[in-house]
Amino acid sequence: MSNKKLDAAFYRRDNVLLITEELIGNFLVTNIDGELTSGMIVEAEAYNGIIDKASHAYNGRRTKRNEIMYADGGLAYVYLCYGIHHLFNVVTNQKGIPHAILIRAVVPMDGIDTILKRRNQEAITNKTSNGPGTVSASLGIKTLHSGIPLSEDLIWLEDRGIRFKRKDIIESPRIGVDYAGKDALLPYRYRLNESIISELLRAGK
Repeated sequence: MSNKKLDAAFYRRDNVLLITEELIGNFLVTNIDGELTSGMIVEAEAYNGIIDKASHAYNGRRTKRNEIMYADGGLAYVYLCYGIHHLFNVVTNQKGIPHAILIRAVVPMDGIDTILKRRNQEAITNKTSNGPGTVSASLGIKTLHSGIPLSEDLIWLEDRGIRFKRKDIIESPRIGVDYAGKDALLPYRYRLNESIISELLRAGK
């Protein structure tokens, strides 16, 4: 199967949980400053819009920062966390419904030399891109990229025909959302089985 960009129809469905699960095994690709880099998505979290207390759009909240969440699905939403980490999210659903998916971890695949340079590392490890801040650092994503269409050639998501069994994708509560009360307990985090992630990292060395 040839590599295929995920299209608008993929992002504009109404089930953010299903889309999040389906992103596991797909690729986040960037072509920034002429450097092509990519990683296989192995962890992602769903944010279910205005009814989700963990979401930036809970209760219909709208700000200059999160306004992009209310656009048609298929755009990048990148925000700054703790003043230093650029966190990459995928906007989903239809215009006016602020669903988003945080990409929490990838396994580096393409542009390894560039990724290592960006991360100031000599070799890929399990810490190279194992959190949302390091994902963006590895792939060159910044807040200035918020709002760009994922159908273009700067940042996109790609299907390379890789599929994992349902039992190999673990559901659990999201990380760092204790402020969300009972919504913090929702199993909206999807992560590939650790043994498979380890195999992928070994294969890439």
